[in-house]
Amino acid sequence: MTLAFFNIFIYALDKAITPTVMAVADAEMRAKSMEIINASILKEYSQQFNYDDIIKVEKDGEGNISMLKADTLKMSKIATDVALNSQKDLKALGHTGIKVPIAYVFDNNLLANIGPSVSVKMEPIGYIETKYQSEFESAGINQTRHKIYVQVYAKVRIIIPTKKDDIEIKSEVPIAETIIVGKIPDTSINLDLNGAGYKINNNKEQNKNLP
Repeated sequence: MTLAFFNIFIYALDKAITPTVMAVADAEMRAKSMEIINASILKEYSQQFNYDDIIKVEKDGEGNISMLKADTLKMSKIATDVALNSQKDLKALGHTGIKVPIAYVFDNNLLANIGPSVSVKMEPIGYIETKYQSEFESAGINQTRHKIYVQVYAKVRIIIPTKKDDIEIKSEVPIAETIIVGKIPDTSINLDLNGAGYKINNNKEQNKNLP
């Protein structure tokens, strides 16, 4: 009888604690994952990206903007470095893990540093994808503001002893904003950067089938 009551108590306690611990774990790991991805973006683009070297503006004989061309090979290389570094650091964070104090469940700050904790692990799953978004807008007479954003998508699995949860991470960081001087053409300016991104597969089962 005592054993039955003990099992019921443990079951009830698990039902009460697990959702809160998982919510805290999700929030903590999401924040740390965003820090890792953003740090990788800032590091790689501050070191490797220069607008004038990568985006070439072509004008006609009258100084009108006729074409914009991007060095997609260089942009793909930077995107690859961001994805690979993010994957490496996310795996390192997941292996080390974090501790979530049980006191969070009871909203007791006094016990936060001395009470028992739950170990939280994480692993990247699915894809880590890096791609670009380009925007143009008028900035005055014969001036166009060009903005480039890098977007990183990742999916990670949060693991505690009693549950697993998958969350998606999305980060968008502006990497360039410049004013292009020249008459805007009648047709809208477009810069296709769809081929300049990079995608890493973190699916272990699919990776086993890769040559």
